[in-house]
Amino acid sequence: MSEGDSTGESIHGKPSTVGNFFKRLGQGWYIVTYALGIYHLNLFIAFLSPKVDPSLMDDPDEGPALPTKQNEEFRPFIRRLPEFKFWHSATKGIVIAMICTFFEAFDVPVFWPILVMYFIMLFCITMKRQIKHMVKYRYLPFTHGKRTYRGKEDTEKPFAS
Repeated sequence: MSEGDSTGESIHGKPSTVGNFFKRLGQGWYIVTYALGIYHLNLFIAFLSPKVDPSLMDDPDEGPALPTKQNEEFRPFIRRLPEFKFWHSATKGIVIAMICTFFEAFDVPVFWPILVMYFIMLFCITMKRQIKHMVKYRYLPFTHGKRTYRGKEDTEKPFAS
């Protein structure tokens, strides 16, 4: 082997600082990453869920209804976790996970493929349940692509001669 090759040794045969850094960085931190993934999944489910769960309403056969009285206001979808709080909490989670990587106590040796498979299964099962709930109670938490009708001016051409 040549001097200073990719094994992390310096010219003098001692481990280099950069080599030690990348060696420590590559150890894993799988538990911290797994916990961060579970936390983000929890935040995402709260972001997709309505503030008032339609399954807990009085009439189980019907979903959200239009207002029946003059003073009622129709709100199509109010999130349980607003978007700003979602991003704020996700960022805080990432910062806390990065701080946890400074402590050796959180670098628990685990067989990481099991954690990955368990997370994928948990994600699929949770999202399947959430999507079924969204279809059953007919709510869509995203507004991208929805077309709203504004009235007669929506059908007229603006510069028709």
